[in-house]
Amino acid sequence: MAFIADNQLPLLLLFFFAGLAATAFLFRKPAGHRAWKLADLVWVLLGGFGALVAVISGIYAADSSRLERQIDIAYAATAAFDRDAARFRLRFCDPAYDADIAVLCEKVEFLSASTAGNAELPLFIAVTDEVAPLRGLSFLFGGSEEKDGMEEMEAKASAFDPEAFLVFTSLDAPAQAAVDNMRRKVPAIAGDYLIIARAYDDLIGHVATLKEEWEFLQDNAHILVLQIIALCLVSFAAPFRLGKSIVELRARR
Repeated sequence: MAFIADNQLPLLLLFFFAGLAATAFLFRKPAGHRAWKLADLVWVLLGGFGALVAVISGIYAADSSRLERQIDIAYAATAAFDRDAARFRLRFCDPAYDADIAVLCEKVEFLSASTAGNAELPLFIAVTDEVAPLRGLSFLFGGSEEKDGMEEMEAKASAFDPEAFLVFTSLDAPAQAAVDNMRRKVPAIAGDYLIIARAYDDLIGHVATLKEEWEFLQDNAHILVLQIIALCLVSFAAPFRLGKSIVELRARR
């Protein structure tokens, strides 16, 4: 499968020229000969197979667009969390004038360190965008170094585990107690922290969904190889149909 994906254009050209060679051989036969009818049947069968694969690939492409939307959502959730956390630290944590606020500030710092401060999470989002499985069907080839870099990034995306971030709860017992106390003292601070906690939970949820979408497309990436094979077969049969038309036009003269 890797060989097919890495040599798409050469394979297409190889099959096309093979079809041209076979068509040149068929030109020895007159119009209406059984060989031309068989060639036309080959064209119909392979063309039908190509159309069926195109429909299946279209469904896969729609799933890939879902991945791209999920990437955008994950980026937005990351930005929202970073913005809310930075605003909270700027307003209440420099310095924290209350013990409960200090607890919340420490928690905000901890959550920030587990997400935006940890390179794995933003790296996973960025890498997923760069090596989305649909990128496999591209006729623009880079150098070997670029391919090696893409493979390395794909391995990092596959190895990323969002479950590691779920162990960090945004409202553990100390944070919940501090929020309850701040609701009585300064409700606005408690409300701001709850916004951060919700943004953190949303971020982890979106990244987990992104990981699921990524794994689904990776598991079904063989559809791309099937599409390449179908294109190769259609490129092989296309000269048959063209040759049959040329022979029939000559016969009518």
